[in-house]
Amino acid sequence: MEAIRVHQIVDKQGEILMTDLPFQLGQQVEVIILSQPVTKIKKARLTVGQFRQSGLIGLWKDRDDIGDSAVYARQLREQAQQRGHIKL
Repeated sequence: MEAIRVHQIVDKQGEILMTDLPFQLGQQVEVIILSQPVTKIKKARLTVGQFRQSGLIGLWKDRDDIGDSAVYARQLREQAQQRGHIKL
């Protein structure tokens, strides 16, 4: 018996689509589905002291191209949203 391992993500409630399997039309197969445990990624957290020493505070203080940080962030979001859009 040949075993094939296929990893899939359930993208529609209760359904999994598997394509390009190495089997012929009419060939009998057995399907066993094993769910993977949900793993949560632990995020590294900094203490206040570590954050102050990290260099992140004031990182952009010497940049002349950023006036109002809220306006700059909005412009970056708008540019990111426009990527991939075709202008005619």
